[in-house]
Amino acid sequence: MKKLTARLRRQPNESETQQRITNDTLAEHRERVLASGRRFKYPLQYARHRLVFNAIIIGVSALILLAALVWSQLYWAQNTSDFIYRVTKVLPVPVAYVDGQPVLYSDYLMRLRSGMHYLEAKQQVNLDTPDGKRQVDYEKQQDMQKVITVAYATKLAHQKGISVSDAELQSYLDAQRQSSDGTASEETSDAVILDYYGWTPSEYRHILSQALLLQKVSFAIDDKASNLSQQIGQEVSQPNADLKTIADNINKTSDVKVTYGQSGPVPKTNQDGGLAAAASKLQKGQLSGEIKSTNGNGYYYLKVLDVNDTQVNYEYIQIPLTALDAKIAALQKAGKITEFIPVPKVAQTTK
Repeated sequence: MKKLTARLRRQPNESETQQRITNDTLAEHRERVLASGRRFKYPLQYARHRLVFNAIIIGVSALILLAALVWSQLYWAQNTSDFIYRVTKVLPVPVAYVDGQPVLYSDYLMRLRSGMHYLEAKQQVNLDTPDGKRQVDYEKQQDMQKVITVAYATKLAHQKGISVSDAELQSYLDAQRQSSDGTASEETSDAVILDYYGWTPSEYRHILSQALLLQKVSFAIDDKASNLSQQIGQEVSQPNADLKTIADNINKTSDVKVTYGQSGPVPKTNQDGGLAAAASKLQKGQLSGEIKSTNGNGYYYLKVLDVNDTQVNYEYIQIPLTALDAKIAALQKAGKITEFIPVPKVAQTTK
């Protein structure tokens, strides 16, 4: 009983507590209450800051690891999988540089994957065999050279204000669908391209756009071929002009060697750079004027040997375009072409 009485004596009653909290002591009392709560607040605040900091470190580390993985797959393993190809479509990483112009890895893979698809699907080549690997190595070599040339041509096109319009591209696509059986539908053409080359419609348009730009640049920068074409044009316009004789005489004096040949009977819709289509508009024995091949391999002059409702037979002189290849060779010799992946140098294989 004495203990209980002592304990009650130590307990302040309600009136005493209220008397202690006055206007003068309110601030002090509030501070005591807040101070007692800070020990719960501050540890949580510090933990949240540490959590954010750790999350940033983890995120940056993950990005670095992902970048290292992609780099190793592209430049070390040379992965050609669909996933890596999609990555290069999003990230414009280079596979080479030519005179300061980046060569996109996505363009290289687009062509290489197409070549590998054709070898497997249409040539029935096992790419894991020694012969298959040699053919893939040759494909890599050809595709690397092609994308380097296209990239440099793109640089020259920007300098000279050369471009390919949507109308030009569509006209070329329409011509590609022409055949002796008529005009194939767009859906049929897309299906054939996908089956043979593994290209979607947008990828095929991209490849054709590059090809057309390459043609324009090749013609624009080749003064030697242009001057030689004008010379041959003057000789062709003379009475009784003979293409073979003209070609032989040109080759005796010119640095640029022309080619004489005959097509043999071919369909008027033959896909030969527009030559059959041009010849089909002429009469037998008639000579053409200057023709720029739509496949970009030079200037042509034709003479129709025979023509009927479906076929045409013509002889021709071809003036090749050499300036762009000469520029690329000079850049290679000057060390202005840098390739970021090793590409085997192999002789041409039979596909």
